[in-house]
Amino acid sequence: MARQLQVRPHAWKLKEPFAIARGVRSEARVVIVELHEDGAVGLGEAGGVAYHGETPETMLAQIEKVRPAIEQGCDRHDLLQLLPAGGARHAVDAALWDLEAKRTGVPVWKRAGASRWEPVESSVSIGIRDIDAYETAAREREDFPWLKIKVGHGSPLEAVAAVRRGAPRARLIVDANQSWSVDELLAWAPQLQSLHVDLIEQPVAVGPDQGLAGHADAIRIPICADESLSTQADLPGLVGRYQFINIKLDKVGGLTAGLELATAARAAGFRLMVGCMLGGSVSVAPGMVLAQQCEVSDLDGPWLQAEDWPQGVAYRQGRMSLPAPGLWG
Repeated sequence: MARQLQVRPHAWKLKEPFAIARGVRSEARVVIVELHEDGAVGLGEAGGVAYHGETPETMLAQIEKVRPAIEQGCDRHDLLQLLPAGGARHAVDAALWDLEAKRTGVPVWKRAGASRWEPVESSVSIGIRDIDAYETAAREREDFPWLKIKVGHGSPLEAVAAVRRGAPRARLIVDANQSWSVDELLAWAPQLQSLHVDLIEQPVAVGPDQGLAGHADAIRIPICADESLSTQADLPGLVGRYQFINIKLDKVGGLTAGLELATAARAAGFRLMVGCMLGGSVSVAPGMVLAQQCEVSDLDGPWLQAEDWPQGVAYRQGRMSLPAPGLWG
């Protein structure tokens, strides 16, 4: 049977509006890919990179342009040349991985060369809110192993302190989404240290983040690149500024490219985090393969949603169940 491509937009409702330094979202808008071949259906899903101008409509248009090549049997490595890095390629790449697994019976994690396939401990995000509401949200999640605190320019220390009061044992990631200056980071670092923050994610904007070079000893908390990293080509410019990189498959363009980026990043001396954009369980399932080799995982997209795929990934106090084989992988 010839391969058939089906692609459509979808919107998942969130449990509550999700606020970060760039804005507020009330739904997760994604593109969903189905590849039908020999009675098997490979699934892929991606939210894309909004700050790169991606929307479900732009991703759909990209995929439609290469529909003939996809339906004529292109593989994951061909796809690296057909589509640029971004959400469209992530969705199709995920569907190709899943189609291979369902046709051959060899699960994705084995085909990807992972040494294990275990449930993942993911951070869960607390979006920007009033200070008292930070503490309330933290208390509701006090038994979660990792919490990510979304902050902006105003009152970040108060927000972190409120979360620490609510969840005294949790490991903390502070994510400023580029909203601080280097001087502010240096001024706030001692208090962040005293609050036992484990990781600071993209505190400074892309470009000005060159000012991070040489300050690791003063900050003493590892800094993770997010918006400063999209693909492997960005790695050399991050050396000396960041200790971690956050690999998001929507940015790098799928698990195939993500695995290559992880290998290159380790060789360059970076520690690894895997993250996600908003989206359902199929969007984060490939990231769970990459998570097997990462120190930190932030794959809470489905957890933030009020709805998800049937047989979606379950979250129990931040611990993600493995994807059901019938869903993905």
